[in-house]
Amino acid sequence: MKKTLLYLLLLFPIALLAQEINYDETKVPSYTLPNPLIMEDGTKVTSKQEWIEKRRPEILDLFETHVYGKAPASPKDIQFEVLSENRYAINNMATRKEVAVYLSEDKTHKMTILIYLPNKRTGAVPLFFGLNFKGNHTICDDAEITESITRMKPRDGGDEIRPHAFKRGAASSRWPVEMLIAKGYGLATVYRGDIDPDYDDGFQNGIHPLFYNEGQTKPRPDEWGTLAAWAWGLSRAMDYFETDEDIDAGKVAVFGHSRHGKTALWTAAVDTRFAMAVSNDSGCGGAALSRRRYGETVGKINSLFPHWFCENFKQYSNNEDALPVDQHQLVALIAPRPVYIASAIDDRWADPKGEFLSGVHATAVYELLEVAGLPVEEMPAVDQPEMRGNIGYHVRSGDHDINSYDWEQFIKFADIHLKDKY
Repeated sequence: MKKTLLYLLLLFPIALLAQEINYDETKVPSYTLPNPLIMEDGTKVTSKQEWIEKRRPEILDLFETHVYGKAPASPKDIQFEVLSENRYAINNMATRKEVAVYLSEDKTHKMTILIYLPNKRTGAVPLFFGLNFKGNHTICDDAEITESITRMKPRDGGDEIRPHAFKRGAASSRWPVEMLIAKGYGLATVYRGDIDPDYDDGFQNGIHPLFYNEGQTKPRPDEWGTLAAWAWGLSRAMDYFETDEDIDAGKVAVFGHSRHGKTALWTAAVDTRFAMAVSNDSGCGGAALSRRRYGETVGKINSLFPHWFCENFKQYSNNEDALPVDQHQLVALIAPRPVYIASAIDDRWADPKGEFLSGVHATAVYELLEVAGLPVEEMPAVDQPEMRGNIGYHVRSGDHDINSYDWEQFIKFADIHLKDKY
């Protein structure tokens, strides 16, 4: 927790010092959550058909309008290109591919998917897929990975492009490539900066301008922020996975840590092609209930990261009770597909209890769809994962990070829900 706060204080000292942070459970206010099984007009949802045809689209629209923003449809003629392929990577254990996904017709804007697939396979394999923070070349100490063009907030008016900003393999502790390959899973990742760099520049440096109407200079109040843009990019990668005969596109788990965990949940909500979602330490705007106002709040997240959500979301800063949705409904949008929520006990900023409670309150929707949700209502003990339902959960020892313990649980959960399908 100290490490998390130090990082935030270094980046945003004025904003954080100006707002009190609540880490006292006795100061969590009373709140009433919107019921995922009651329509906005008060009608109760009592059947699968009503959920699928009426309530789910209603909740999805509320999230698009008030939280993440509406994203454009996929380009009609999206283009892919295999840039490199090595069938003898990771000590001959894996095939490594780099695939360009061109996000504009003139091929001026592309993202690059880095893919590792186990060589020991008899057919298409299931896949874990998510964004990385620092570039494709940082997830593995593999000299042949093309270095991502690092895009970061300019310093003193300088260029956003930072050549060699991060060393090869710098983030390898978060990416257990060999473990996944040995377990029979593929791994794919995209550098988030290929889609939209993670800083507020008025939505000029990412993919947003590719979709502006004539005369438009920024997204409308109910249009996509950066998280929704990242989710849109992950869906375009799924467009590619559906064309690759080595990948079982029906068995792709979208995962993410921290802000990427928020993105993974939203991606799975809007794109039902993803078979499973994994959220690690995703906090406010991810798995944590906003109405608890614990740790990071809507007001804080909108102040620190004004580009993440749509403009409409700002009206709920320090006004969470007015939100027409809360994050348990985001988890419910993924039903009946499996979702795993992971927390860290010292990561109070992300509100572990609030993350757990989203699973609890989403369970009614899973049960309506005749599958088990989260089968417990009391938070499990530290390092005691709960995987008996289609909503899995653990809170581990330690702080804000993603490590081998987390990955071991994600793989076990995927074995339960995907293993019999490959």
